[in-house]
Amino acid sequence: MGWRGTQWGLLGLACLLLAGLPASSGATPPPAQSVLVLGRISNDPQSHYQQLQPLLDYVVERMHDVGIREGRVLMARDTQQMASYLRRGRVDWVTETAGTAVALGQRAGARPLLLTERSGVRDYHTVFFARRDGAVAQLSDLRGHTVALQSVGSTSAYLVPVMTLLQQGLRPQILQAAEDTPPRDGVGYVFARSELNIATFVHKGVVDAGAVSSVDWDDPARVPPMFKPDLRVILRTDPYPRAVEVVRADLDRRVRERLQQVLLEAAADPQAGPALKRFFGTSGFHRVDGRMQQRLDELERGLVRVRMEVE
Repeated sequence: MGWRGTQWGLLGLACLLLAGLPASSGATPPPAQSVLVLGRISNDPQSHYQQLQPLLDYVVERMHDVGIREGRVLMARDTQQMASYLRRGRVDWVTETAGTAVALGQRAGARPLLLTERSGVRDYHTVFFARRDGAVAQLSDLRGHTVALQSVGSTSAYLVPVMTLLQQGLRPQILQAAEDTPPRDGVGYVFARSELNIATFVHKGVVDAGAVSSVDWDDPARVPPMFKPDLRVILRTDPYPRAVEVVRADLDRRVRERLQQVLLEAAADPQAGPALKRFFGTSGFHRVDGRMQQRLDELERGLVRVRMEVE
């Protein structure tokens, strides 16, 4: 046998020997996750970073047993970008309003982890209101009239009001300006950008009605007490979660469960107090019970309908 035959014979023997080895002998296990990334949709990243980082640091210190050694904050400019981060595994945990949370669930499969209680308030509802001396005394009176909302990113002052109008058989349509004539068979809406502007628009008669959260309705800085005698509530909706913590769909189970445990226990830990306060005035975290899951499901269905019939 020539040297070429010997070479191929040895090569064949080596292949047979390698074939007999266990398939996993040469495989390298994927590295365990060591960094926990907290995300937030923001138009003011510097301010939000200062609100997020203290709680993230607190959490990371208590997750070493599941391999977490470092925490990072990643901001997104809108829901679409944050959904992309979640799908690509660039963000693990996101803190957002209920409406945005269900949107991230639809777009990226994000899963609710916990409900967030802020300033002692776990859930809130939308308040529709109008002038007492106006023509709008109930929601059905809004047909052919105008309503002021905040912005498309608001759960209580956009998503819930618009889906409520649809549920009541009314057709919301956006107007270019408050002075525009609303459709006779629909409800014209304009964005006022802030709760104080919404209250002012209604009080001055610029629009016929407005919608804000129950928290904002009771906040004198957003609905001034001097306005209240001239206003009347025409509808209060069912309550919805004030805020929701969500995680990406494929987050390691051990990391997810440990994160949930740390957050649930934080309110009882004095060391967490300052970080929770910075974290948008959070007073505690709670499990998603059946009642609030039902509300989240309603928001999800409402969001689909708003996208299909209004936006």
